[in-house]
Amino acid sequence: MTIDRRHLAIAGAAALGAASLLRNAPALAATADETAVTDAVEALRKAIFDADKAKLTALTADQLSYGHSDARVQNKAEFVDGVVSRKQTVKTLTFPELSVAVAGDAAVARHLFVSDSELDGKATSIKLGTLEVWQKQDGGWKLLARQGFKLG
Repeated sequence: MTIDRRHLAIAGAAALGAASLLRNAPALAATADETAVTDAVEALRKAIFDADKAKLTALTADQLSYGHSDARVQNKAEFVDGVVSRKQTVKTLTFPELSVAVAGDAAVARHLFVSDSELDGKATSIKLGTLEVWQKQDGGWKLLARQGFKLG
């Protein structure tokens, strides 16, 4: 069989198409643990938004290290108390651009932290980057560490 430019073009197009399918395959077929971590991140977002002490307590490890973008670091009790006793009214809270990578009983989640809130009639908006470390404990995923950081 003679290989000409047409055959090479077809083979190249097929290779590019296959490469794009492979690149997207992990996003299409998340593991059970990746799905569970994604669900835990969403449950944490809701618990923070609702200031739900019981859910915050259940979703966080006793060894929690919760870092803020202003360099404050809180343990579990300080984090939960800070959310539950906050003075501002949170209007919106989203965690866009979520990515999850699982390695054994640990997982890394990265996402943005985007929120609109109000305090004493003054509206504020925040958009931060977030890195979270989750650990499988007692059959569920718990937030072990979190660090917020300023973007750009």
